[in-house]
Amino acid sequence: MSLGEILSSALSGLGASQAGMRSVSNNIANVNTPGYARQRVSQQPGVTQGRTSGVVVGEPSRVADRYLEETVYARAGDAGRADTVASYLDRLQSLLGANGSTSALPARLDAVASAATAMTAVSGGAQASGAFVGQVSDALGTMRQLSGDLSSLRADADGEVSVTVDRVNALLSHVSDLNDTIAQQTGLGRSPSGAADQRTAALEELSGLIGITAREQSNGRVMIETASGVPLLDQRLRQLSYPAGGAGVDQPGYPAITVHFAEKGGVGAATGQTLDTPATGGKLGGLIDLRDGQLPAFRAKLDTLYDGLARTLNAAANANTAVPAPASLQGKATALAAGDRLGFTGAASFAVTSADGTVMARTRLDFGAMGAGATVADAVAAINAGLGGAATATFADGRLTIAAAGTGNGVAVGQDATAPSQRAGQGFSQYFGLNDLVRSDGGSVAPAGFAAADPHGFAAGGAVDLALRDASGRLLARTTLTPAAGGTFGSLVAGLNAGPMGAYGSFSLDDGGSVRFQPSAGNVGAAISVRSDTTERAGTGLSFSQVAGLTAPPGLTAAEVRRDVAADPARLPLARLQDGGVGTRVLGTTDRRGATGFADATAATVDMGGGPATVSRFASTVLGEAGAAAARAESRASETVARRDDAVGRRDSFSGVNIDEELGQMVILQNSYSAAARMVSTAGQMYDQLLAMVR
Repeated sequence: MSLGEILSSALSGLGASQAGMRSVSNNIANVNTPGYARQRVSQQPGVTQGRTSGVVVGEPSRVADRYLEETVYARAGDAGRADTVASYLDRLQSLLGANGSTSALPARLDAVASAATAMTAVSGGAQASGAFVGQVSDALGTMRQLSGDLSSLRADADGEVSVTVDRVNALLSHVSDLNDTIAQQTGLGRSPSGAADQRTAALEELSGLIGITAREQSNGRVMIETASGVPLLDQRLRQLSYPAGGAGVDQPGYPAITVHFAEKGGVGAATGQTLDTPATGGKLGGLIDLRDGQLPAFRAKLDTLYDGLARTLNAAANANTAVPAPASLQGKATALAAGDRLGFTGAASFAVTSADGTVMARTRLDFGAMGAGATVADAVAAINAGLGGAATATFADGRLTIAAAGTGNGVAVGQDATAPSQRAGQGFSQYFGLNDLVRSDGGSVAPAGFAAADPHGFAAGGAVDLALRDASGRLLARTTLTPAAGGTFGSLVAGLNAGPMGAYGSFSLDDGGSVRFQPSAGNVGAAISVRSDTTERAGTGLSFSQVAGLTAPPGLTAAEVRRDVAADPARLPLARLQDGGVGTRVLGTTDRRGATGFADATAATVDMGGGPATVSRFASTVLGEAGAAAARAESRASETVARRDDAVGRRDSFSGVNIDEELGQMVILQNSYSAAARMVSTAGQMYDQLLAMVR
């Protein structure tokens, strides 16, 4: 080897040592920089004409493991979703209060039961009635407050969906720009480490917002897909669009997040793909699960609780009457039309009484004797004929009203003692809500009682958009039901079974006239949701989904104690209509047998959908389940955050900066530099010796 080659090798060694020390110094300077991956200078032997000649120094490269980074992205998505769910369920738990609190809902319902029992005592009077009415009003107020709180939580979740979508779009655009930078630098043979570090930080934040899979390509670019396989970034950038973005209000249904190709200045054409299930992952998936799943499910239980309370109290109220009897009985909205099948069995009595309770007119309707073809209009006509003008019954827009004709007279309805009237488990007065204690303008809380052969009564042009989702929220099937004029409820059920949802279970009509869906064995947990409903039955204002029991009518938001009773608790229906003809006194102010009915009603078991239970017990169960869900969510959040932190720690232990290691590397580089410097010095001395020999 010539002296020139020796000198050249020594100089390349000096250069390699200097490059290595610059890299080490840069690593030490960024020891606390988040997302920074340490750098190492690549070195390889220089070869000239087949002979090794010094060292060739390449561009610094990142020390990173893509499998460890992908693990961080996956666990960040799990942690983002779990943390979001835990946060909202903790807020819900704080709104509900402790199960044993005196202000909690179970305590309110227990107070109603206690007040009802107090009315049955010998000393029970106007004061006891007032206390009972007040406790019922307080319980309804607590339920309305909880319903409003749930609406606010859903609205907050929807608002966060919009904000999260905007942040996801910004991060996707940032990663796309960094992809261009990295690909360009890689193509020019330069180190893209700085841009790669920025991209890693952006991907880690993005993965916490939405579940992603990131795959690095040979040109340095990263392709991104959602956890469900929807492309977000490949050769073209996609952007998410949320039509309801910024609305932040509680709605019956929300539009899906759609995926669009990105164009300059905004979003372009839609790709036809949507993100509308919790399978989206990350914070966004958690928000969708809360907004469309967990919070509506809890509100459905609250509606069921209200339904049970209203049914039990109204059943007791409709079995009795106030004294003196009210001048008119105004029913609630039902799904019936005048020409519908009457459908009642048993018998009921209708009486017009004077202010002192004396019968002015009376009639008894035996619904069985009216025949199977009897209609609602036939019953109205029979009431009018039997009362002979002392009172008039009218039926319009699904509401029955019976009004006394004479001044000071009132109307009372009573069940037959031996064969009480019944349709869908309710007496005549209760079905039409003639003497309800709990009222709401939001619609009926009672089963409609339709049979398969009954005409459905929905006008042409309306449509019901139904979706079937599995237990994880994944869309299994979707169908649009368009009732045809002249069809029956049975034909509507048959149409649902023949549609795409029939492959996942079966629809049927239960004894109360509600449509039920039974998932097949392989689809346990699948549930129907109503996306929209524009149908209306016979001018009643009730839609198919309400009549069929697929959605609860919005009754709780407007629920209250009947206003005349709230203003004057003496109007609480506590007397029982006794037997007796015209001229007989059948009502008395001392008759408080109805108090026992209210006490029995508060202790009675009601079918709440999951089996019979008292209203108070069901409330305790609902609050207990909410507390358990919040505890599970908190535990899940702690677990997933720990797993994410562990993945970050493993990644950083591999690619992060270790001061001791870098200082050790610096010592090695310094020694290497010294060795190369000695070679330069030795080569210089050899040159000097040669020159001296020549002289």
